[in-house]
Amino acid sequence: MAVLAVPQPYDFERSLDRFTFWGVDRANVWQDGGLHRVINGREVRIEAANGGVRVEPFDEAIEPAVRKLIGLEYDLEPFYAFAHGDPVLAEAVRRLPGFRPPLAPDPFEALVSSITAQQVSLHAALAVRSRFIVRFGEPAELAVAFPTRERVARASEEDLRALGFSTRKAEYVLGLARADLDFATLESLPDDEVKRRLTAVRGLGEWSADWFLARHLARPEAWPAGDLGLRKAVLAFYPDVTDVRAASVRFHPFENLSAHYLLAALRYS
Repeated sequence: MAVLAVPQPYDFERSLDRFTFWGVDRANVWQDGGLHRVINGREVRIEAANGGVRVEPFDEAIEPAVRKLIGLEYDLEPFYAFAHGDPVLAEAVRRLPGFRPPLAPDPFEALVSSITAQQVSLHAALAVRSRFIVRFGEPAELAVAFPTRERVARASEEDLRALGFSTRKAEYVLGLARADLDFATLESLPDDEVKRRLTAVRGLGEWSADWFLARHLARPEAWPAGDLGLRKAVLAFYPDVTDVRAASVRFHPFENLSAHYLLAALRYS
């Protein structure tokens, strides 16, 4: 067991509520105030602690995934200073003290989740995602490990359609699992090249690539302008905006964190 320090203020439950808000997530399970996730074959419990989070078990193999999951890759202090210059963001920061957006620890999981969420509600997407996890993942005590790329590659379209995937999405997920795409190299590439490589894979458009940059790689300037939720948030808080993609300039160089805070502010409004 170890306590991993998190810059304060930090609100553990508010920061990770996306794992419960849209429904049950079988890969990220809440139990008695803690989040359970399978990392490197072991179920890990993460819970709030004084000055950070308590992690059990904890070692050098588990630490990177936990750091990503709780959003430690974000440097929030410069964003807070920037937000004070924008009345909407300033109010969002005031109303959401301790909010630190989480990140998706696994690149394959992040992309499969984006395919699952295409053109459906997040409630429906999470239901399909959970059935997919239970069918192809390895169960632990409470959580289920997200399915590996290798196991999914051996599945059939019929297997995925039985879980609620459309024929097109089943093709996309299997194509991604079987694609010649090296996830490890993406971390070292500039944003434009990451997007180019991702959108070359059938089923991954600009929306999926933008969210991968935002929610897995934590790239500061990622701005998923095609996201319906973000569009609603921007138009609700900035009535003068007519082009959501072009509006990213007012949030530069903190487009990613601005998007997360605007989405959270709309959810809690």
